[in-house]
Amino acid sequence: MEILRKTGLSEGEIRIYSALLDEGKSPINKIHEKTGIERRNIYDILNKLIERGLATYITENKRRLFQISHPSKIISYIEEKKHTLDTLKKEIEKDLPSLLEKFNFKKLAINAEIFRGPEGIKAVWEDMLNYTETRWIGSRRYVPLKLPHWFANFNQRRIKLRVRWWNLFRYEMREKVNAFPFESIKFLPKAFSGNPTAIAVYGNKTVNFLLGEDLFAFVIESKELADNYRRYHKYLWDNVAKP
Repeated sequence: MEILRKTGLSEGEIRIYSALLDEGKSPINKIHEKTGIERRNIYDILNKLIERGLATYITENKRRLFQISHPSKIISYIEEKKHTLDTLKKEIEKDLPSLLEKFNFKKLAINAEIFRGPEGIKAVWEDMLNYTETRWIGSRRYVPLKLPHWFANFNQRRIKLRVRWWNLFRYEMREKVNAFPFESIKFLPKAFSGNPTAIAVYGNKTVNFLLGEDLFAFVIESKELADNYRRYHKYLWDNVAKP
């Protein structure tokens, strides 16, 4: 049942809840026949459903029979879960400064991370929105072409935040690309074209993107490295690239 899956119940909990919904009051052996779940696991799952108020039991003729609670209990369970998450969120927000202090104290001056696939690429791009500008080398509008719907939303948010892009495009994009708001563009010579890669520099981070069939991002966090790449970008912008 999709509605139960959306509440966060496990597959085992959903199977047993559904079996009880179909069969009504049932002993363990009937639940086992209906679901194929091992008996010891059935007891554990039933206890969780009972704790959440989603199931209950009665004793008839010395046999324990299980049944679901009124379906409205699902609403109560969701509200209770939301209350728990809201409380947890407040506790985390309260402790966040001390967690960040410890994290930043332990954090190395140089850090590297690897991101793979569409979700990994999205994560890196979302991080860029935390900074006032990004400088690009070797762009070809790879991500807008590969993830058009997501990019359209991302770019609207970038523009709203006034995040500036300084974009050095590949030669072949000269007649194919127009600048977005808060984007300045120039074009590199033909010699800079090649494999589907691009470099982005923002904050203290330098990202090497591989954007062919496999999507891959290698993020290095180093002030010295990022500063150097910004100098490379400036040199190319001022002396090599053309409008």
